[in-house]
Amino acid sequence: METRVAVIAIIVENMQSVEAVNAILHEYGEGIIGRMGIPYKQKGINVISIAIDASQDIINTVAGKIGRLDGVSAKTVYAAV
Repeated sequence: METRVAVIAIIVENMQSVEAVNAILHEYGEGIIGRMGIPYKQKGINVISIAIDASQDIINTVAGKIGRLDGVSAKTVYAAV
């Protein structure tokens, strides 16, 4: 299976969705290279970046599931290689 490298940028504005975000990331953890989460208390949000190496279908699924959560947005950037 051919894989791609991507970064999924996630902004969590609804703290009640944090558990669901973590559950999705755990479900697809096999392809995750690394994760960085920054709580931005002044704005009441969490900023998370996920580096992932997986098939394009899996990357799209992860970003889609996360982006459909209440108060959560997700965008994906793909590496050229």
